[in-house]
Amino acid sequence: MEQNLDKLIENYLAWDKNPKTRDQIQALVDKGDREKLGARLYGLLSFGTAGIRAPVEGGFKRLNYLTVIQITHGFARHMRNVFGNEKLSVCIGYDGRFDSKVFSEFAANVFIRNDIEVYLFSEVVPTPVTAFGTVSLKCNAGLMITASHNPKEDNGYKVYWVNGAQIIEPHDIEICKIAYAEPQPRNEYWERDFIHTSPMLHSADAAIEDYINTEKQRVFDKDLNSRSKIKFTYSAFHGVGYKLSKRMFEEYGFPPENFIAVKEQAYPDPNFPTVRFPNPEEGAKVLQLCFQTADAADSTVVLANDPDADRLQLAEKAPNGTWRVFSGNEMGTLLTWWVWKNWRERNPDADLKKVWFLNSAVSSQFAKTMAAVEGFQNRTTLTGFKWMGNLADELRQKGNTVVLAWEESIGFMPGSSMDKDGVISVAMFAELATWLSVNGMSFATQLLTIYKKYGFHLVKSNYYVVPNPAVTKSLFADLRHEAKYPTTIGTQNVKYIRDLTTGYDNEQEGNKAVLPLSTSSEMITFTLENGSIATLRASGTEPKVKYYIELITEPGKEDIDSVVRDFVKFENDVVQSLLQPTKYGLIARD
Repeated sequence: MEQNLDKLIENYLAWDKNPKTRDQIQALVDKGDREKLGARLYGLLSFGTAGIRAPVEGGFKRLNYLTVIQITHGFARHMRNVFGNEKLSVCIGYDGRFDSKVFSEFAANVFIRNDIEVYLFSEVVPTPVTAFGTVSLKCNAGLMITASHNPKEDNGYKVYWVNGAQIIEPHDIEICKIAYAEPQPRNEYWERDFIHTSPMLHSADAAIEDYINTEKQRVFDKDLNSRSKIKFTYSAFHGVGYKLSKRMFEEYGFPPENFIAVKEQAYPDPNFPTVRFPNPEEGAKVLQLCFQTADAADSTVVLANDPDADRLQLAEKAPNGTWRVFSGNEMGTLLTWWVWKNWRERNPDADLKKVWFLNSAVSSQFAKTMAAVEGFQNRTTLTGFKWMGNLADELRQKGNTVVLAWEESIGFMPGSSMDKDGVISVAMFAELATWLSVNGMSFATQLLTIYKKYGFHLVKSNYYVVPNPAVTKSLFADLRHEAKYPTTIGTQNVKYIRDLTTGYDNEQEGNKAVLPLSTSSEMITFTLENGSIATLRASGTEPKVKYYIELITEPGKEDIDSVVRDFVKFENDVVQSLLQPTKYGLIARD
């Protein structure tokens, strides 16, 4: 092992031509800090639920100029292996993080050196625009340099295939296999300025107008929107969403003066100076500046994109002046009801056997419940929009209509992009808010109305920080010890168990899961006899074990207090029975 580390050090110092990151490794060598050297050099970057994400610093296990070049070499060679000698092209976008633009230029150079044309955006763009642009520009693949809502130290490498959806097997595996089989970069890969004189570099900016013109067609009532009295407070969370979210808002017919930006967070800043976590899903503790801006402007709705604008958070001011932050599942429930209502009115004679709403396995089952009542189709996928995007494309290729896909982590795919899209979501939730206001309702009252009609679906997702990866392995190994899973959670009996790491599902014939396996990640779902659901999942990008619970009741239930009490008890039972934080030394979320 020590000899291997010495070889890794030798290779890294020989191959990395960026003085900053090479000197970081040299400094650790000079200090004799082999533990930190091992952490940075052992292991290989790989694609998770949303591409590759890692800290930006020196090392083979980090993102830097060298590793971006290596991965892109594998990407380019894989494209050639798949498509042969035909003319190839790739669409590249980037966010406002440290080194995002430079990473995109190094990637562009590698593609061009492999005779692949590049369509590169001239400035930062939201992630869904790059996904859309891959198809709009008729490219064979797409690349977005982004770490979404990760800490400021991180960056990421997100890949799309010809259909505009994130890559899944075998593409992700093959890209890495080639990259690590041929790790030493060719000298010309370092000459990134070459791209600016190459006839193979083109602007991708035309895709932006195509995106706007396509998605603005999804407006339901532009005239109603033009008369909206609601003032909407918007935050880009120091990311890239402001320009296009404002544009989409106006294309939907809303008065421009009703779009109140949080000025301190409107433009890209890789330091994320006003938020501890650049993730609006964290709720009220990261939305305080939004609330202050809204209160000062007499605004009653907050709409906040995450830094790459592929997700959206919603908050609403209650009559007593407090702010309610909606969960992703609550937002998904509202959007499912709203989009279905309007789509059905426009398509009264549609064959509902070909109309689909998709959601991930860790999201609320509300769409499934509503589908059983209304007649449309619902499908559950693995966690991540790479699965929903590819399934949506597959269904559409067979003549189906996919109206909406969503996930509990405030991600919604209601448009043409085959990835989650926080930009069009801004306009859609603003339109729903306007319709509700005209009809004397709010998001909160409408959510309650939906639950009373279809049954409460109270959902919560939370997480514990794991002290080290070995703990995660131990926790899940104990849960499935000799295939003897827990038979009770609290006082409730477990009816079904679905383990997508091993492929076990006792609800299915032969105990074989219908959903694709995810052997590289841990995920187990428990369904109780009363219909409620609990899922445990190890995060693919962070040192966390997440849990997702859903208490489902029968329709028509009116005693909300008793439902809430049952829900609180259910969560406690899940934590104590399954996670056992004391036993495993798990650290509670801040």
